Amino acid sequence: MLRNLAIFVVPLVAVAVLLAGSDGVIESQRTASYLVVGSEGCPGDQIVQDLLSAGADEVRSLDAIGVYVASSKRPDFLAAVGELTGVDGVARNLRNVRIAGANSDYGLAIAGPKVDPSSHGDGDFIFGLQWALDAIDAHEAWHAGALGTGVRVAVLDTGIDVTHPDLTANINVVLSKSFVPGETFVVAPGTWFPGAHGTHVAGTIAAADNDLGIIGVAPEAEIVAVKVLSSVDGYGTWDGVFEGMVYAADIGADVINLSLGGYLNRRGGYDDNGTADPSDDFWLSANEVSAIVNATARAAAYATRKGTLVVAAAGNDAIDADHAKDFINLPGGVPHVINVSATGPIGWFNDPTTDLDLLAVYSNFGQSEIDLAAPGGNADLTFPANWHYDMVISTVPGTWAWAAGTSMATPHVVGVAALIIGENGGSMKPSAVERVLRKSADDLGKPGRDDAYGHGRINAYNAVK
Repeated sequence: MLRNLAIFVVPLVAVAVLLAGSDGVIESQRTASYLVVGSEGCPGDQIVQDLLSAGADEVRSLDAIGVYVASSKRPDFLAAVGELTGVDGVARNLRNVRIAGANSDYGLAIAGPKVDPSSHGDGDFIFGLQWALDAIDAHEAWHAGALGTGVRVAVLDTGIDVTHPDLTANINVVLSKSFVPGETFVVAPGTWFPGAHGTHVAGTIAAADNDLGIIGVAPEAEIVAVKVLSSVDGYGTWDGVFEGMVYAADIGADVINLSLGGYLNRRGGYDDNGTADPSDDFWLSANEVSAIVNATARAAAYATRKGTLVVAAAGNDAIDADHAKDFINLPGGVPHVINVSATGPIGWFNDPTTDLDLLAVYSNFGQSEIDLAAPGGNADLTFPANWHYDMVISTVPGTWAWAAGTSMATPHVVGVAALIIGENGGSMKPSAVERVLRKSADDLGKPGRDDAYGHGRINAYNAVK
């Protein structure tokens, strides 16, 4: 798998790219944090009392989905909780959720360079570099009147630069919130990847059409920053993701963007604890994996019941999900989540007529897992200078930069979903939005659902015309 693959080239200045894998680290032994999945129908207060009696020092309840976060110093706490009658499953609270995007160390200054507006018909000076919007016919959707007005999108990520001039008009600061202890949802200008990840995602969804920088797919949609990953290292815990999903649904988000993920082995297996040192590896049992999958599915089902569409990244390790069935990438691999693969051109800067819809070299794929495809950027290092233009350009704290990954594909789907919802009065059932996304997508692979594109690569104009 393509974990932590660094690529270095020299376009105008040095460029470094990291294709982010999904392996992470478990909470430190000091934390001794556990996810507990309660049995349906068992009173929450009873489960909390049972956990305390079993040796929990503290219990936090996610009552909406029947999941509990317990901390304990008891070395056999996992086994003890597994014996409780009101518990369906228990697992160590892994810190292996991570951004699903690659990043480029090549950014643009806030004041330039400009692309001649006459060449692309818009005053936002970087719009001419947004090949992804051409790929999905976003411009045509805007001319049809679809802008995402009145639609609320929750970006569960590393936080957002709320002062960015391309974003500030569309960010709801009052509702934005952090679920990462000790970190605010506000990311300071000048922060780079992984902390810049959430800002990049937000710009693809809803950067304003303001004669500055780029334009988002839904330039009048509202963004709520829900921080669930650290802006220091790009990692987060599963309980933070679940809390963020519940919060987003409870504040009436129409769509949740999850440009993140974590791999688990359904049969159980050794986790490398995020290091090359084998001495700190540990065994994650199949029962623990089942508990995490169950909790993720509950969070997604809850959001869907509340009227919130959930969209997630398929992952960046070029895994064929049809032949690697023991591995599951969460949250994209559970029901009620649209799982998105990434597409992109090779050599677009040198030939703007090139195919924009190649499956990205890093993208996970597989008919059993992929629901939709969207532009996420591509890379071919045989191009000596201009290959970074095949990536997706968007906002980062204080400026703009290129990035690639299924993280970048996901917000394109979310943006089109926002256009659909906006054109239908600002409220739609998630299942109805998904039907439109599927029916309006361009069927680029074999007829019907296929390995690379799922039900097709999204098309904004088809979705709203």
